[in-house]
Amino acid sequence: MQEQLDQRRRAAERVTIIGAVLDTVLGVLKILIGVIANSSALIADGIHSLSDLLTDFMVVAVLRLSHRAPDDSHPWGHGRFETVGTVALGVVLVGVGGAMAYDSVSLLFAVEHPPLPTWPALLAAALSIVGKEWIFRYTLKIGKKLQSDLIIANAWHSRTDALSSIVVLLAVAGAMAGVWWLDALAAVLVALLVGKIGWDLVAKSVTELVDTALPEDRVEELREQVLSVDGVINVHSFKSRLMGNQSLLEMHLQVAPHLSAAEGHYIGDNVVCKLQNRFDNIGHVIFHIDTYDDEIHGDVFCPVMPSRREVSQHLDATMSRILGENPDYELILYYHPEFIDLDIKASPQFHQLLSHTGLSARELEEQLREQLSSLNWFRKLSLWLPPQ
Repeated sequence: MQEQLDQRRRAAERVTIIGAVLDTVLGVLKILIGVIANSSALIADGIHSLSDLLTDFMVVAVLRLSHRAPDDSHPWGHGRFETVGTVALGVVLVGVGGAMAYDSVSLLFAVEHPPLPTWPALLAAALSIVGKEWIFRYTLKIGKKLQSDLIIANAWHSRTDALSSIVVLLAVAGAMAGVWWLDALAAVLVALLVGKIGWDLVAKSVTELVDTALPEDRVEELREQVLSVDGVINVHSFKSRLMGNQSLLEMHLQVAPHLSAAEGHYIGDNVVCKLQNRFDNIGHVIFHIDTYDDEIHGDVFCPVMPSRREVSQHLDATMSRILGENPDYELILYYHPEFIDLDIKASPQFHQLLSHTGLSARELEEQLREQLSSLNWFRKLSLWLPPQ
C-alpha cells in the first residue's frame, strides 16, 4: 500500500513541478512584455502567474505530507492533509475570483480610460492561453488518474490563469478597436467562474472532512462484492467515508452461527482481499463477524447472557446430580441475543459413567435438557459421545 502511495506522490509532484516551471516562464515573460507593450492588464496577469508558484509549492508540500506512512500520531495515515490542502486551494481560487471581480468592476467605473496597449501584448496573451490550457489539461488528466482532488484543484487553478489571459487578449483587442470596457466586463464573468470552481472544491472537501458517506451507487457496488464472497450470509452496519483518495470502510459480516472463530475471521479477510483487488482505492477495512443480524438491537446493544464460566458451573452441577461426578468434556457455546445453544463433546470417561448409571446417551441428553430448561437463557443442547 505504501509503495502505491509513494508512486502516486511522485507522479503528482512531477506534474506540479512542470506546472511551476511553466508559471515561472510565462509570469516573467508577461511582465516584461507588459512593460514594453504598455499593458497593465498583461503585467497583472504575469503577477497572477507568478502567484501560482506559491500554490505549486503548497501542493508539493501537502503531497509529501499526505502520502507519509501511518505513525503513532496518525494511525489512519495522513490523507486528510490532502483534503485540507484542497480546501486551502479552493479558498485561494475564491479569493482570486473576488479580487479579479473587484478590479474589473473598478475599471468599468473608472473616470480615466487606461492607455492603449500595443500588439506584442496580444502575442504574449495568446502564448499564455496556449501554455496554461495545455498544463491544465495535462494536470487534470493526471489528477483524475490519481483520483487526487488536490491535483484536480491545482489544474483548475491553471485554468484560471488561462482564462485571465483570455481576458487580457480581449482587453487588448477591444482597447485597440476602441471598445475599452470589454476587458472589464469579460473579467467579471471569468471572476464569477473562478469563484464557483473554488467554492465547489471547498464544498466537496468539507463533505469529506465531516465523514460524508460514499455515493449510494458506489456503496451498492461494494455491498454486492461483499455478498459475493463465499460464507457471507449478510452484510449490515455498513459505513463508508473518504480520506484523501482512499475509501475507508466498516461493516458487520454475518456468517453461519456454528462456524469457528478462525473460519469466520478467514471469511472476513477474504472479503477485504476481494474488495481491494476489485477497487483500487480501498484503504482500511474494518469488519466485525456476526453469527446473527445484530443491527436490530441498535448501537446501544450490550450482551446480557451468562459467561462461559457461569454456563460451565450450571452444567457441571447438573452433570454431578445426574452422573454422581463431573466428567471431562468440551463445551461449545453458540450465543444469540436471547438464548444460548450448547454442544457437549464428551470424553471416553462418559461411557463408563453411563454404564454405571444405566443411562443411554439419549437419556442423558434428555435429562440435561430437562434440568437446564428452567434457565431463561437456555434453548437447546446436543451431546456428542466418542465411539467405543
